[in-house]
Amino acid sequence: MTKNEIFGYNTAPEYETVVAYFSMEFAVDQSLKIYSGGLGFLSGSHLRSAFELKQNLIGIGMLWKYGYYDQVRNSEGKMLPTFVQKDYSFLTDTGIVFSVPVHDANVQVKAYLLKPETFGSAPLFLLSTDLAENDELSRSITHRLYDPNEATRIAQSIILGIGGGLLLEKLNITPDIYHMNEGHSVPLNFFLYSKFKKLDETKKRVVFTTHTPEIAGNEEHDFDLLKKMSFFYHLQDHEVKFLLGMEGDKFNYTLAALKFSGKANGVSKLHGEVARKMWGGYNGICEITSITNAQNQHYWQDEEIAKCIKTNDLNAFQYRKKEMKSLLFEEVANQTGKIFDENVLTIVWARRFAAYKRADLLMRDWESFMSLMNNASFPIQIIWAGKPYPEDIGANEIFNSIIDKTKEFSNCAVLVGYELELSALLKKGSDVWLNNPRMYREASGTSGMTAAMNGSINLSIPDGWIPEFAVDGENCFIIDPAPDSLSEYDRDVLENKNLMAVLENKVLPAYYQHPEKWMQMIKKAAEDVIPALESTRMAKEYYTKMYDKIDG
Repeated sequence: MTKNEIFGYNTAPEYETVVAYFSMEFAVDQSLKIYSGGLGFLSGSHLRSAFELKQNLIGIGMLWKYGYYDQVRNSEGKMLPTFVQKDYSFLTDTGIVFSVPVHDANVQVKAYLLKPETFGSAPLFLLSTDLAENDELSRSITHRLYDPNEATRIAQSIILGIGGGLLLEKLNITPDIYHMNEGHSVPLNFFLYSKFKKLDETKKRVVFTTHTPEIAGNEEHDFDLLKKMSFFYHLQDHEVKFLLGMEGDKFNYTLAALKFSGKANGVSKLHGEVARKMWGGYNGICEITSITNAQNQHYWQDEEIAKCIKTNDLNAFQYRKKEMKSLLFEEVANQTGKIFDENVLTIVWARRFAAYKRADLLMRDWESFMSLMNNASFPIQIIWAGKPYPEDIGANEIFNSIIDKTKEFSNCAVLVGYELELSALLKKGSDVWLNNPRMYREASGTSGMTAAMNGSINLSIPDGWIPEFAVDGENCFIIDPAPDSLSEYDRDVLENKNLMAVLENKVLPAYYQHPEKWMQMIKKAAEDVIPALESTRMAKEYYTKMYDKIDG
């Protein structure tokens, strides 16, 4: 394919550096279900801003036959993951088929193209092994995003990394920079090393973004298994250990990516600090800077709400916000049979569902929660949503326990089907966006950015991107974190009390008794989010900080 066939537009001269952006998931549009959560939301916004800026950037991802999963309900109303085949007539079959060595097989891979004009994104190539030429095991590699089978997960990284490298050769594209968005595509480096023969030559061309702020969350597997799976391309495991100065039986994806890259970044200033502390003791890693994640304004922000905020028109804003709440509450009624009131303060907790994000922190003290829910003077409505990993038993139990505990409350709802469309409804229809993870566990988190773009006030622990934005009481409400010295149990107890205190003493009185102040908070939040935390800034910053010349 020619460059014109791939891009369909002239790239801007200030972005002449050719970048291949590798990510396991991209959330570009609701109809293209190849993402699970924040990593995909981030990469999708990056592609949209790269398109708006006409950057010379190409996405490389995977075409998941069953997506992540479809989140529905079982006969008792509990969450149920289902797997439904997805078909996309809007993707272009490039006709390019090539083989990638995986274990003892040469797996056939086909490349599809999401053209820029389809959804307004930089070109995105998607790889599929679901071909008649492959056996069922090989076909299943691109069936499920983050497949629970270890060997399949490893094979997915091989297809993304090595397959993506091979695809670029087939396209006659030689990127100046290969960007790994998280460590899933780390086999790419072994493919590049086979071409350039020197680690320094590989490092000149590779940059890496890490998203996981704790050692245990960074993927690793046995060297022996990876060798058998052809993860190292043409290298043996002892050669890999020598090349990267790695020891032990486990190969850590993030550590290897840091050793292969010329530059790396965390996804907030705080996460950059955490990442440098995590990995700084290892020899041979690259510099770790930070580029704070961001989200695309044109995709996420409601135009009418934006006008009301800009003109500081309280009446028009309240009218539009009630319209957006009404649309959200139609979905609440449809899913739960509960009728919410557009005049009542509505809090939303919605994001990728994991235990450390503490969706149930509000309920930590049940008596306090009951008092909050039954407050006649300051009524409140709460909505939860999010997708736990299907095999994460603990997270699934928390999700379903919230359904059980709130079933009898007419002012509480738990929604399923948390994807781009529902996420947008929730951000536009909420008054308060609640974020209460355990400190230092949220690398960035971006949902609150798009909530602020739509007139929803952040109520948050000061983790991830929040410290770069927050002015407590002026553009958000901050939940004081507990001292690090306390046990996890005691931190949860104290932070629950702090959350309840902020709600009862600050949030509710401000909403009901001081609407002008509330409007000023909304206005300041929107002004502070855009452009500082809009993805145009982020896409530009990657070119200036990460894609410029890397010294060998």
